[in-house]
Amino acid sequence: MKHTGGGNSRGRRATFGSVRKLPSGRWQARYTGPDGREHRAEHTFTTKTDANAWLGTRYADITRDDWKAERPRREGITFAEFVKPWVENRRTKDGEPLKPRTRDHYNRLLERVLLPAFGDLRVTDITVEHVEQWRTDMGVKTPTLRAHSYSLLQTILADAVQAQHLKANPCVIQGAGTSRRRKKIKPATLSELAAIVEHMPERLRALVLVCAWCALRFGEATELRRADLDLDTERRRGLIHVERGVTRVSGEFVVGDPKSDAGKRTVAVPPHLVPLLQDHLDRHVGRGKNALLFPAADGRTHLQPSSLYRSYYPAREAAGRPDLRWHDLRHTGAVFAAQTGATLAELMERLGHATPAAALRYQHSAEGRDAKIAAALSKIAEGEK
Repeated sequence: MKHTGGGNSRGRRATFGSVRKLPSGRWQARYTGPDGREHRAEHTFTTKTDANAWLGTRYADITRDDWKAERPRREGITFAEFVKPWVENRRTKDGEPLKPRTRDHYNRLLERVLLPAFGDLRVTDITVEHVEQWRTDMGVKTPTLRAHSYSLLQTILADAVQAQHLKANPCVIQGAGTSRRRKKIKPATLSELAAIVEHMPERLRALVLVCAWCALRFGEATELRRADLDLDTERRRGLIHVERGVTRVSGEFVVGDPKSDAGKRTVAVPPHLVPLLQDHLDRHVGRGKNALLFPAADGRTHLQPSSLYRSYYPAREAAGRPDLRWHDLRHTGAVFAAQTGATLAELMERLGHATPAAALRYQHSAEGRDAKIAAALSKIAEGEK
């Protein structure tokens, strides 16, 4: 009696049956049984050798007339089937819908990393070995992508446990969902910041200064309106009311709340910026109260990062700081604030941080300033001798 495997355009035909490699990296084995029907192994295999070995045992059973049909494939939702409604229905810890940018970030990680690896697997079949092998295969060249992907997978499978699709979460590697900053950020010096401003177009100079000295995020600054800025030029006082932020998702600008609840805040403007901001209002901002403070070149729509970078990249080169990312301007302002002796709570409020961890980084960055203070104290002591 001759038995052959079913056709398979993606897997290589074995002597009996066939095997194929799934997008997850696992191997699937199948064959045509004496009953003329195709049968698949109930589970997938780590290696091609294991899959072929399983086919060998099935062939031996047939030749001994000891063959029994495979148990019907277990019913169960696949990772791809579980994930689609998960993203749509996901809520924050406070029960709020995901922010558009967060949802877009999740979808990108799923499409690029997780679905190719786990999409065709039943959730019940995802094991610790699957997860560890996938993480190993990702390598170490993209640590942030790997950490973010692992964190998302861990969160998804935790919910799968809650939904009783899994007995336990197979994401068990401690710290795998966090990434360390690969290089220490070097804030801009006053002279470097001045050089960057000098080489920017006039309409964008105030944006550089606000993001640096007031430590605003790009999306917070580019959603500011005339009504969000209170200036008293005679007393050189100013306030910026951060109430919203803008993000670009799938080619569309989406205005919403800032990154966190703490992001809604009022930031005091350093006095030396007040006349500069008043000049910017007079020369580059529309008259309506809802006019954007830092619009695109057309004066009406939101400024895109790509448009900004066309001016910013040459400006930072001219300043001798080709390494200085735009977000590093916020870091610069945070370090300046920490150097004033601001407390942790004051830094958190100024920067719009919900937790102390991020603000602590800037206090640590200001430790070099403390050494200068100590040296100045010694000079005072020497002068008294």
